[in-house]
Amino acid sequence: MSAPDSKGLKISVRAVLFDMDGVLISSIEADERSWLRWAKLHGMEATFSIHSTHGRRTIDTIRALRPDLDLTTELERMEDFDAEDTAGLTVYPGVRELLAGLQPTQWSIVTSASDRVMRHRLGTLGLPVPPKVVTSESVSLGKPSPEPYQLGASQLGLIPADCLVIEDSPSGIRAAKTAGCFVIAVASSHAPEELKEADWIVESLKELELDSAADSDRLFCHRSS
Repeated sequence: MSAPDSKGLKISVRAVLFDMDGVLISSIEADERSWLRWAKLHGMEATFSIHSTHGRRTIDTIRALRPDLDLTTELERMEDFDAEDTAGLTVYPGVRELLAGLQPTQWSIVTSASDRVMRHRLGTLGLPVPPKVVTSESVSLGKPSPEPYQLGASQLGLIPADCLVIEDSPSGIRAAKTAGCFVIAVASSHAPEELKEADWIVESLKELELDSAADSDRLFCHRSS
């Protein structure tokens, strides 16, 4: 990755690693309904904090909140809840345009969602699934561990420093920064002050442009001035 230009408006990378929820698609309403449904099932609705689930794998949230429960059973239950509820799923502005300009080897999805949920949601919204993805099942440690983004880069034959990460959560930003990636945060699910570890913060992906270099395999990410 090249350093940002003097105005901080352009960087050069070889691939983009996208988080899914909160970056490519808005699924906050569906996620919250599923988690509140789960909390109510276990009599936890009075003490449950939905904010604690953002940017984390389902297995990590369940393990932290209810280590006494059978993880396999609860994961299957949450998978079913998520698969049943697609109301309110939307694609964020600028996403289709960015993805349309990328070659399959130039991007990946690194998400805390399961493979089933990822493919179901993207399929529902008509978004492509790249050849290489990292889902909750792909890693032993989820975000904020750097493992997901280290794997995302290696699957593309790259090192993290060659990758741009686009995230929306503090845990995802920390994972990407620890891995060694340049990070752009989208202020969709968290306030900008919670995203300060990112290199750039944008309100929408419409503020970004990705151009391929004509004589190399590099991508140039431009930030609208």
